[in-house]
Amino acid sequence: MSLLVVGLSHRSAPVSVLERASLNTDAQIKLLQDTVAAEPATEAAVLATCNRIELYADVDKFHAGVAELSTLLAQHSGVGLEELTPYLYVHYEDRAVHHLFSVACGLDSMVVGEGQILGQIKDSLARAQDLHSAGRLLNDLFQQALRVGKRAHSETGIDRAGQSLVTFGLEQLARGGDVQQWARGKKALVIGAGSMSSLAAATLARAGVAEIVVANRTFDRAERLAQILMEGDDTDVAARAVPMESVPAELTRADVTVSCTGATGLVLTAESVAGAVEGRTPPSAVPGEDGPTAPGGESGRTAGAQRSGPSGTSLGSEDGCPLELSSVQGTAGFSVLGEAAVAGMAAAELEQHAAWVDKGTVGGAQRAAGGSARPGTAGTLDPAADTDAIAALAATVATVGRIPERRRPEPVEEPQRPEPVLFLLDLAMPRDIDAAVHRLAGVRLVDIESLAEASAGAPMAADVDQVRRIVSDEVAAFGAALRAAHITPTVVALRTMAADVVAGEIARLDGRLPGLDDKHRAEITQTVRRVVDKLLHAPTVRVKQLAAEPGGAGYADALRTLFDLDPETVAAVSRAEDSTTEKDRGPA
Repeated sequence: MSLLVVGLSHRSAPVSVLERASLNTDAQIKLLQDTVAAEPATEAAVLATCNRIELYADVDKFHAGVAELSTLLAQHSGVGLEELTPYLYVHYEDRAVHHLFSVACGLDSMVVGEGQILGQIKDSLARAQDLHSAGRLLNDLFQQALRVGKRAHSETGIDRAGQSLVTFGLEQLARGGDVQQWARGKKALVIGAGSMSSLAAATLARAGVAEIVVANRTFDRAERLAQILMEGDDTDVAARAVPMESVPAELTRADVTVSCTGATGLVLTAESVAGAVEGRTPPSAVPGEDGPTAPGGESGRTAGAQRSGPSGTSLGSEDGCPLELSSVQGTAGFSVLGEAAVAGMAAAELEQHAAWVDKGTVGGAQRAAGGSARPGTAGTLDPAADTDAIAALAATVATVGRIPERRRPEPVEEPQRPEPVLFLLDLAMPRDIDAAVHRLAGVRLVDIESLAEASAGAPMAADVDQVRRIVSDEVAAFGAALRAAHITPTVVALRTMAADVVAGEIARLDGRLPGLDDKHRAEITQTVRRVVDKLLHAPTVRVKQLAAEPGGAGYADALRTLFDLDPETVAAVSRAEDSTTEKDRGPA
């Protein structure tokens, strides 16, 4: 009995791969059925969320199990095995337990500490139980993971290390500002009525939005969510339900939209979003076009022809250039047309051009040629005094075909994007909203990919370290209990065999002493049983302790060998215990 998990998550795979590999409910069911039907696995459970797809199984062979589970994930996700393999991770036995417990505590979540994963683990276990794919190992594992997650949230401040994905997404829409202040009075459209969408709607209602419109493919569920929002004691939001066909019209009225559906295609295209904000986007100001005018009546763009030299000195207009170069935008410090125009020029003309470039500066041509300025020199170059500098310039032109003009290009200002009039939060995987919406003016989109980038550098709080210690302790305790439980059927079989030996000897005594009265027979029977119990007590207690330690799995085999226990008897005890546990097991 060995626990194996094969999966991929936002930590191992890009969003585009997770998006393609996502599994809907039907695909998860088929994956579970095929996994338990495969040879290496006897139990299976699938944990599929926006940020992870993991397949847990009890396997009898490690390498065969990894190969089989990887192949099944590829088949049911629709992503080829060769493409999927680089993004898969594998955890085995104690490492697999540690991984699930960390996931349950929110340590492996995109937003550290978020608590929604507990509900998703609970749903995963319930699905496996309904399909009878979860046996004793996975039932115990997932139920313990739920208890560990609840312990982490109750005993530490892990909730302060991060927020729910919804809250974090709304904070990103508000650019880190106060969400309540940002949301107050806005009209919200929530697409979907599942757990994530319901959480988003409730969060928006508490944040103070004026209206929430819920759209869902099943209209009854949308109505039910809207009714719950209206009846909330801590909000006074107006809520109503609409069919999915009304989304385009409602989008034109909405200030903020949250989408999280199970759709396999896009719910909102870039074209539909562009149409929804048309007429609502404020005009963007392009620097220089309508900006303040420069002296002499020139616009800001024309005034930009006043260029700066190496020391920030004004070089004047291009119109004064002795080579009659037209005014052009500089690139990488050189005039584009200037480089072409000076090629093949006579030395005298180059001297004039060099003097014009350094108009009013000190030793500019010398710096261009690699020389140094003479202290106290000012004004333009003197051809007689600066023969070496001009010769160096001419030599440079002859070599590279251009004069190295040391002129800075005009700074080009990026036009500012207008303030958003529509805020979109896409929490679905695969995505509901076209990623091209990022480029639309007047729209701010936050999706799973941008949330991953924003949360990547989040600082780890001291509470996270405390949760890690809890996880480590719980993993050790679970492993010890699991190993101890592994030897229990052997111990039970040993005691059963001892009881049978006692019963056989008492029966033989009755044959030899037929006149033995009941009182003496009972006393003898009790004495023999006490002797056997005392002989077995210390070895069985000690073997359970040893078996609970790492590497103690071999003690069960040793016990069976020493006492010549029938393997089938041990297996029968194990099956009986599994049956009893299944009947006594309550809901997760």
